[in-house]
Amino acid sequence: MNPVSFRPSPQSIRGMWSLALLSAAVSGAGLVSAPDRAWSSLLIAAYFALTLALGGLVFMALEYITGAGWSVAFRRIPEALASTLPLVGIALLAVVALRTDIYTWQPPHGSEPGTFWFKQIWLSPSFLVGRGGGYVVLWSLLALAMISTSRRQDKSGAIRLMHRNRRLAAVTLVVFAPTFSLAACDWFMSLEPMWFSTIWGVYHFSGLAMSTLAVVVLLAVHLRRTGPLRGVFTDNHLHDLGRLLFGFSCFWMYMWFCQYMLIWYSNIPEETGYFATRMRGAWGPLMAANVVINWLVPFLVLLPRPSKRSSVVMARIATVVLIGRWLDLYLMVYPSTLGGVPVFGLWEAASITLLFSVVWLLVFRALSRASLVPIGDPRLPESLHPAS
Repeated sequence: MNPVSFRPSPQSIRGMWSLALLSAAVSGAGLVSAPDRAWSSLLIAAYFALTLALGGLVFMALEYITGAGWSVAFRRIPEALASTLPLVGIALLAVVALRTDIYTWQPPHGSEPGTFWFKQIWLSPSFLVGRGGGYVVLWSLLALAMISTSRRQDKSGAIRLMHRNRRLAAVTLVVFAPTFSLAACDWFMSLEPMWFSTIWGVYHFSGLAMSTLAVVVLLAVHLRRTGPLRGVFTDNHLHDLGRLLFGFSCFWMYMWFCQYMLIWYSNIPEETGYFATRMRGAWGPLMAANVVINWLVPFLVLLPRPSKRSSVVMARIATVVLIGRWLDLYLMVYPSTLGGVPVFGLWEAASITLLFSVVWLLVFRALSRASLVPIGDPRLPESLHPAS
């Protein structure tokens, strides 16, 4: 098979650059005039982008470690997502470093020292940012190593390169599990240092998996519609992605319910406060909407087989899932940093458009730098004719 080239139009690139610069300017103004809201919205956007990049890395690693052949034809999409890791990781660290005072913590007045000394050290600004830098460096090195090996295989077709990536994939999964769990606790759970959940890392992984699959679906459908993946990405591939998205939406709901039910049942004040805040007043309907958007809608729509084979239906559900992912992160951050009632306005909209435009520019740039189909992978013929 010949290399498949792809180049986004110059007009679309200029449009996205304009949107990115305008959004960055508005967000910068927000950090001055409404620092808490602007910072909170930027934290959500930067973390959203980072989890998409990590999702691409995990998707690649799982493909190699399991020997899966069905996804090889469109593997360059998760590769492109993973290639953004260094830049989006630096962006997130910059956002965290802007407001380390939000994480800096002292034990409640009159409390016994207990283990509070550990939290004070763990959440100290230098350790918080330095630890995050370590996570980003590890993830970036693994992602770039796997992507480089995959692209070298396009030229040589050497099977040993596939085995090399399989070994890297094993290391990636071992590194990813503890570091991502710690990162989710550092950047999100630590917004309320007295609250904790023992499945917080797994819950964040479920959201990462859903949003990554949604972006892969949207990009694959777009690239097939515009031509580069026509005849390569088939309805069978779409069906398999639909099944994964359906499964992970159920997994997300399972994690959400486990976390809520165990905290509700034990009824420990230090734990219930998190949900008590989010179940009352104007936050309550958003919590209900979170469950509906992230689970009920995908569950009902993706149950029938034809839905998972329809580009239109899958694109719409993928969009709904991404909206639900943003809402889920919003409910983790805003009640902790702002309290009061939910707000949405210029600062939140600017961070969303900044997220969209920056991810678009980085991903489409990565897609244009190599063949859109990994022509050197020996499993490509299997992927081009997947079982229905």
